[in-house]
Amino acid sequence: MNELSYSLGVSVGLNLKDQGFEVNSVEDFAQAMNDVLSGNDLAIPAEKVNEIVNNYFQDLQAKRAAEMQEGQKAFFEENGKREQVTTTDSGLQYEVFTEGKGEKPAPTDKVTVHYHGTLIDGTVFDSSVQRGEPASFPVNGVIQGWQQALTLMTVGSKWRVFIPSELAYGERGAGNAIPPHSPLVFDIELISID
Repeated sequence: MNELSYSLGVSVGLNLKDQGFEVNSVEDFAQAMNDVLSGNDLAIPAEKVNEIVNNYFQDLQAKRAAEMQEGQKAFFEENGKREQVTTTDSGLQYEVFTEGKGEKPAPTDKVTVHYHGTLIDGTVFDSSVQRGEPASFPVNGVIQGWQQALTLMTVGSKWRVFIPSELAYGERGAGNAIPPHSPLVFDIELISID
């Protein structure tokens, strides 16, 4: 066995598997690899190959999006049944840990907060708490879910906020940390209106 050839095959296979591609026929896949690497005529023209792969990828993304949306729907329905959770008309949900006594910020205000953000499976993607330093930003400069939550909170409040993907990063997600169609959970402490 040629170690380099085998290793390249493993690398390509792992990459395809990580992206969610399913190779229905390993024989056809191996034949196509052989045709390309040997300079043989392709059984399917290159333009058609791109169309087939793009269509497959679009279908795969649509399937993943539907699965994420179903999971989100089930999560919010179940979470909304808990007595301590309030659901707004927009679908935003929140749970009050501490109710502050200060004022509520307006959309044009700048606030200082401590927060801890996770996906619904508990994966942490951002946390001022872990960094040990509060964050300051304009209320209207953050995602819709944050804007809605912050304008409901009073200074000194600590809430857990459950944000549907439509009020977060939607179908585009945010980098590698937040996949498309991901609902988000934030523990937010509203420290001050600046």
